[in-house]
Amino acid sequence: MLFRVVRPMSRNGSRSPFFVQRIPADVRDEAVGNTLAIPLGDSFVFVTPSESAQAIRFSLRTTDPSEIKTRQAAAAAFLESVWKSLRSDAPAHLTHRQATALAGELYRVWADSENRARSVAMVHTPGVGWAPDTESHEEQEAHWAAIVAMWEKVGRDGDPKHLEKPLGPIVDRLLLTKGIRRADSESRAMLLVAFWMALRDAFMSRQRNAGGDYAPDPKAARFPDWQAPEGASKEKLKRGASKHSLTGLVEDWWKEAKRAGRKQSTYESYRNSMARLVAFLQHDTASRVTPENIVRFKDYRVQSGVSPKTIKDSDLAGMKTVFGWAVVNRRLPSNPAEGITIKVGKSRKLRSKGFYDSEAIAILKHAREFVPGREAPKLAAAKRWVPWLCAFTGARVGEMIQIRKEDLRREGKLWVLHVTPEAGPVKSDEARDVVLHRQVIEEGFLEFFEKSKGGYLFIDPKAGELGVRNAVKTARNKVNEFVREVVKDKNVDPSHGWRHRFKTVGIDQGVEMRVLDAIQGHAPRNVSEGYGDVTIKAKANAIARFPSIEIA
Repeated sequence: MLFRVVRPMSRNGSRSPFFVQRIPADVRDEAVGNTLAIPLGDSFVFVTPSESAQAIRFSLRTTDPSEIKTRQAAAAAFLESVWKSLRSDAPAHLTHRQATALAGELYRVWADSENRARSVAMVHTPGVGWAPDTESHEEQEAHWAAIVAMWEKVGRDGDPKHLEKPLGPIVDRLLLTKGIRRADSESRAMLLVAFWMALRDAFMSRQRNAGGDYAPDPKAARFPDWQAPEGASKEKLKRGASKHSLTGLVEDWWKEAKRAGRKQSTYESYRNSMARLVAFLQHDTASRVTPENIVRFKDYRVQSGVSPKTIKDSDLAGMKTVFGWAVVNRRLPSNPAEGITIKVGKSRKLRSKGFYDSEAIAILKHAREFVPGREAPKLAAAKRWVPWLCAFTGARVGEMIQIRKEDLRREGKLWVLHVTPEAGPVKSDEARDVVLHRQVIEEGFLEFFEKSKGGYLFIDPKAGELGVRNAVKTARNKVNEFVREVVKDKNVDPSHGWRHRFKTVGIDQGVEMRVLDAIQGHAPRNVSEGYGDVTIKAKANAIARFPSIEIA
């Protein structure tokens, strides 16, 4: 008998319909014995297929027609991801960042003091209860203190073997929600430790709540957004996104926005914001989103320790844009994010945004004296030369990291570096030429250039635009960490510090602002500045005015 079902099934003796879906024959053996945490409204239903089971069956626990459709779709989508993961033979390898991101989902469920039932259902860990609402503050505080002490004892020695029994089932369930059947041994050990730390932090947050402290938890911001491991089929994920879902809206908006020249980074920001909204609302149906939902989501982000600027410029901006596109394209009747904002206060300025002379000297000396270790040769070269290039071009760190051998040419006595979006991301999407300063040449950069093979000088990207973006991002972070070794002041950005300093030095030397903007790739300030070109000669004259940086 087949159980191929496209709509909920009614059953005798109950007004609530049943979800029934056949277990695919090719994964049935793998599914047997696995406890599946299937989303059901604001909670979960746990189903463990037996050896005789031919289908997944459970009550949808509602009689509301709209909610029935939503629950049916959510369960079907979840099970489809499970079947896909069970068909995969190769164990997934996760990075530390991915393990921490997955642990963050566990943290957010458990740290939410207003959603205790959901957190217990999601974790479903024997022996761990929660403080009931009828307890006094003192009783709840003592209760959570006992739980924290228990988890500290479980993970005291940091040995993943001791964490497998209490946390292994949770790891398995959350991996399945990401379409991952299993992780390799190294990744699993990392996941167990990350989950233990997340639960410990969540328990501490709930303990503070029980004591009457509802201040935003600073530890909530330590969890990054989840990104699927390399090799996961992004196309399958996109195909699974309905045109009526929030996820589908972002993907369809991007199809148009990409052709209009919007940045990949903008898409990633909007996609991540919408994914956070989906996780917060516990559904992916665009038509169900109300302005009140957006306000609650905004308040949740504030309480999680996210800066108002990030909420305004990333979360709200992204949702307004995508929902606005949906309205124009007759996908939604109204924009639920329209008119919702957050006040962003002016941040305190504690120092100059550019590097001081002493800091510039320290960085360049650090780069000059750098002795390569175990890092890849091109990353070692980036640490050696990118700070020097940024110091005398005012370019973005990423723009210098993505230069290729063919981007450097000689014009008479000048050496000209071509910064182009063909090589990788350029914020303005416009190519520009930068003249090398005499000190960079005297430092020996041309000798390094001559010895280098063709292609990228500082990265080895995988094929495609995304491969370049990822390689640039990784190398940029490594170079910024390298700079932080000598410039400890967190009030100056290790990347943009050079851009601000370049402008400051240029002004001191009397260089015309329009020429400085052209060298750095800043947009014209008005229409008249867009007329005419800043020539190589004008740029060379400007660069010649920049004094050398004396390094002891």
